[in-house]
Amino acid sequence: MPTRKAPPVRKARDVAAGGPVTKAGAGRVAKAAAAASDTRARQKATLAEARAVAHPVRLRIIRLCLDEALTNKELAQRLGMNAGTTLHHVRTLVANGFLAEQEGRPAARGTTGKPYRSTGKSWLLDIDDSEQRDQVERAMLQAVAAEVDEAGPGAVIEASRLAMRLRPEQIEELTARLQAVIDDYGASAADDPDGEPVAMLLLLHRRRRR
Repeated sequence: MPTRKAPPVRKARDVAAGGPVTKAGAGRVAKAAAAASDTRARQKATLAEARAVAHPVRLRIIRLCLDEALTNKELAQRLGMNAGTTLHHVRTLVANGFLAEQEGRPAARGTTGKPYRSTGKSWLLDIDDSEQRDQVERAMLQAVAAEVDEAGPGAVIEASRLAMRLRPEQIEELTARLQAVIDDYGASAADDPDGEPVAMLLLLHRRRRR
């Protein structure tokens, strides 16, 4: 009797060139990184790194600092949050390598503002711990909902929702096809400086059994 292949293990990642997504297939991940001309090696996320991105506000900060360097004050204004609270999240991301401080620039009253940019580190991490992965994935959903609201009416370009019943090998095949889309457009492989800023969330999830 032929044996069935086990469903692929989920790996949560945040595409900073776009902040963690569900991943499977180390070979395809390597190709995506190569396409992005990034020579840094992939690595398993530490507990501190996983916790750092397991918060919707921090995922939004990573995304906001993707296209431009922003100060803590600017981030607080974009997020509609208290500057002190935002600074806590910024410091957590800096401490874990997800944000990098840029050259200071003049600010109000003769002070110097400290802008931050996303480092792309989240694209290079695999979160294997199931509990941390679940927290990151929930944070992703909340962050995306907030980003869609922020973009305003007409923000969603395409949306579909359907339910299926698939065998393990079909789940594996579908996961690979979705992964191919991420490989084609993930990291900086499809990043056009003159293009319209868009984002994408791919989600394949299990439903409750009867």
